[in-house]
Amino acid sequence: MRRRVFLGLTSAGIASTLTGVSGLILWSPRAHSATVSKTFYITDGFIRQPDGVNVYFRGFSNSTSSPDVPGESIIVQEGDTLRITVVNTLATSHRFVIDGLADSGTIGGGQTRTFEFSADTAGSFLYYDSINAPYNRVTGLHGALAVMPADSSEELYAGSPTFVQQYFWVFNDVDPAWNNAVRSGQIPNGNFVPRYFTINGLSGRPPGASGAMDPAIDSMADPRTRIDGHLGDRTLIRCLNPGMAQHSIHTHGNHMEWLSKNGSVRAEIWEKDVVPLDGNGGIVDVVFPYEPPPDAWPPVTNNTLQQAESDGRHFAYPMHLHDEMTQTAGGGLYMFGALTDFYYHSS
Repeated sequence: MRRRVFLGLTSAGIASTLTGVSGLILWSPRAHSATVSKTFYITDGFIRQPDGVNVYFRGFSNSTSSPDVPGESIIVQEGDTLRITVVNTLATSHRFVIDGLADSGTIGGGQTRTFEFSADTAGSFLYYDSINAPYNRVTGLHGALAVMPADSSEELYAGSPTFVQQYFWVFNDVDPAWNNAVRSGQIPNGNFVPRYFTINGLSGRPPGASGAMDPAIDSMADPRTRIDGHLGDRTLIRCLNPGMAQHSIHTHGNHMEWLSKNGSVRAEIWEKDVVPLDGNGGIVDVVFPYEPPPDAWPPVTNNTLQQAESDGRHFAYPMHLHDEMTQTAGGGLYMFGALTDFYYHSS
């Protein structure tokens, strides 16, 4: 999994605006709309899972060398034009779709297509391959798009609660039998039995396990996924689920402010420690407030954070899913599933 790269707008106004290598979604509002261009290569290959099994995937990738699952995240603002080029390196037909915004039409094997659409609605969106549904989507052909309100760097939608930083969490669940059937050009003929659960394409590694705290494979260390903040750093998390299973996102430390569900702004903003996330394209947007956790001991203050850091320790609180199967891999490896951490840092 390659780290995401941020590219600023060129003087011509045509560039890709993507997530930063720090994991934060980097964004500065503009006084004018722009054309944002991105090229995806539809590729396939194998990705090694926590139990050592290599599983077949397809992806909207940055190059032809390997599949990127999920595809690179994109961020634009209302009024921008997105110019997407999709290069299909496979022999099978595929499609790039964002419900309500974009549809490339069928892209045959070996074909390339460029198309444009307007980002006219602020919010979080899933892009995916709608052909052979849901199989191409769940085997890796998916990714995330954020559309920021015009003239705003701190709102999900005009008038929403504000934040100072934002991240994507793209969840997926993997049945290797389904992926292998797709590889063979077949329609999976059995029930969906997921054995791996990922967040931004990675799974967790418990302390002491091989690969623990390796950001290339551990979702609890991956800078796109683990959340880092200081007291007061209200953090927007855009949660998208191209997978089949419904999830319950559970945070320790503080409750989340639940702002939206499946593209609709919630009439009331609830503070929840568990937020449901639908399968098959579900989307929720939440804010995690970096406030002192009310029941923490010792109390979380800038002084205690500084003392902990000087001692080589950290204040961190986990996020895991309350559908318990998602904390495993390969049918039984506990804490190798879809989980990550919130790290508190001193000012």
